[in-house]
Amino acid sequence: MISNEHLEQHSWQFTILILLILVTGCTSPSSTWEDINEEGSFLVYRRQSLIGEENYSITANKESIVVKSLQGENERGRITGVQTELRLDMDLSPMYYENRRLANGDTTNILKVLLGTNKVSVWEKAMDEVSIEHPSSFFPLHSNIPAAMEMMLYHFYFENITNGPISTLPRGEVSIIHKGQDIVTIKGERITLDRFVVEGINWGGRTIWLDESKNLIALVKANTQIREVIRKGYEEALPTFIAGNVIEQMNALSTYTNDHKIEQPSVIALVGGDLITGFSDNVDKDMNIIIEDGLITHIEKSTEFQIPEGAKVIDVTGNTLMPGLWDMHAHSNQVQWAPAYLAGGVTTIRDNGNEIEFATSFRDAIAHDGALGPDILLAGMTDGAGVKGNGVIRATTSEEAREVVAMYYSKGYKQIKIYTSIEPEVMKVLCEEAHKVGITATGHVPRAVDNAVGAIEGGMDQLSHSGRIMSVLFPNKKLSELKSLYLADNEVSTEQIKEATQFLLKHKTVLDPTLALYVVRGVERGLPIETVEPDAGRIAYELFEGKRFRNGVSPERAMKAKKDYTKAFEIIGEFYRAGVPIVAGTDNVVPVFSLYLEIESYHKLGGLSPLEAISTATIIPAKAMGLDGQTGTLEVGKQADIAILDKNPLLDINNIRTVSAVMTNGNYYKSNPLWEAADFIPNKN
Repeated sequence: MISNEHLEQHSWQFTILILLILVTGCTSPSSTWEDINEEGSFLVYRRQSLIGEENYSITANKESIVVKSLQGENERGRITGVQTELRLDMDLSPMYYENRRLANGDTTNILKVLLGTNKVSVWEKAMDEVSIEHPSSFFPLHSNIPAAMEMMLYHFYFENITNGPISTLPRGEVSIIHKGQDIVTIKGERITLDRFVVEGINWGGRTIWLDESKNLIALVKANTQIREVIRKGYEEALPTFIAGNVIEQMNALSTYTNDHKIEQPSVIALVGGDLITGFSDNVDKDMNIIIEDGLITHIEKSTEFQIPEGAKVIDVTGNTLMPGLWDMHAHSNQVQWAPAYLAGGVTTIRDNGNEIEFATSFRDAIAHDGALGPDILLAGMTDGAGVKGNGVIRATTSEEAREVVAMYYSKGYKQIKIYTSIEPEVMKVLCEEAHKVGITATGHVPRAVDNAVGAIEGGMDQLSHSGRIMSVLFPNKKLSELKSLYLADNEVSTEQIKEATQFLLKHKTVLDPTLALYVVRGVERGLPIETVEPDAGRIAYELFEGKRFRNGVSPERAMKAKKDYTKAFEIIGEFYRAGVPIVAGTDNVVPVFSLYLEIESYHKLGGLSPLEAISTATIIPAKAMGLDGQTGTLEVGKQADIAILDKNPLLDINNIRTVSAVMTNGNYYKSNPLWEAADFIPNKN
């Protein structure tokens, strides 16, 4: 496995778009802001792999403080830069903020805030100017605020806010809670840092560390991926920061559990509901389900069954009960997923790549400690060498591949996830070693393999993402030759589909197309995401910037994208009807709701019946993960993983969005309190 030391050999490739800013390490500000002249830098990690650097300067005259930063990243080969300027009054009140993207000639505005005499003007991404009445106190903020600007937020807070949260623009507020202290050893010197949890920047909380002068030293944040940002010079304390974040995340999960999980009797009766067992299109009317210690013991007609004495009776008359949903392409990088998933009727997820320390703690808290949340199955991210690699776990030789599989297996992982920089021979060893210990291999078609056929023949059991999967239709072409949206540019014959189907069936390959991802990516510039994802407006406000305010694509590109993913859905429908296992997964497009979009689209665009579409998120993933004897359908002897809906999705697939309660691990939860816990807007069905 390649360590960060190996990756740092490439650090100059990461930095700051060839712009020079002096880096001085861990300096502290002067005693007064009037005299400040500071320069410094932060290192940026993604899943513990070094991907970039932010350099900053803070200068002042007698009237204002000016903070400038330049952040450059090489994230899996995507080189980007962000340039930011913040101007503050001498009491640290903001007067001006501008954050611009710098990549391939793109200078897109991310956020600009300008303080006027009686108002504040805000420009957010491609949105028009919005004028806001001058708040008494505020700070400009967006979810990817650079570390230097975030540091000034904390200075502003500790110098100006005596109690309570900070109002932020363009929306929301930030609260800062002291959690304790950590001692780190830097170049042999023991340094005490204060640990805080900050809420209101990203979805949920981020963990930060400040020194005694309130300088930002490190932060760990999530949203849809875990990132660590560390002041240069403190990088040897990375394990402390990772561990501290896990502690705070598990504390937050405990709060959710204590607030929403009530002690329930061992016997629960769901009475009077209409039942979709998962076996047929028939809906069994007016049924009782008896659950003992989390298992279904009886399913009977209400008029024909005596409810056991002492059972907790829950009246579900008028509701439709169906198997709990699966998300087979989750990246649950923070515990806010726990209430959000359960609120949406999702009772099992496959986490398709995460940091080991957090992922195993999250899984075990639910599985062993009774914490609130869906059951979590883990696929261990593994990639090859180079700056295009993903995460810190790398395998570049056969021996490293064996070590990786042994490590993941020892930690209870169910799969190895192969990523795009893996070499063909290493891929084969990863698959062979996984099969030896009884687990499977999933993931991307590696670049060096360059076709789904080669990945499957090399031992991969499951493949992710339609854009890579569909290369199975063109076995004599390389993915790199097909380019993007290649289905829109190529005719696909009945014979091609037949041959690809036979190949997939022969190898028992499971497909994880994540097609909802392509639907959302194909939204035309200027159109709201709600045109394809109606519940996007319900997500936590901290997610708006990345999930709702998308740049979109040109009308021509949008038209081509729709043609491409429509054809993909049609072909996936053909695969499904021939018996190829298709599983639904989101890849975190819009949390929870994109799973509904995927299911709906399999019906509307792929031609699957409502029950068939639902099966891609119930019994088929259960079979794919070897758990169909335990869950995936509603039948006696199986786990009571049950989604309770207000309306029948077999009559209208859009009714999949009417989940109002859920049962899992012997616990019954109403959805709306969980939506609120996850900072989502409750369902108003």
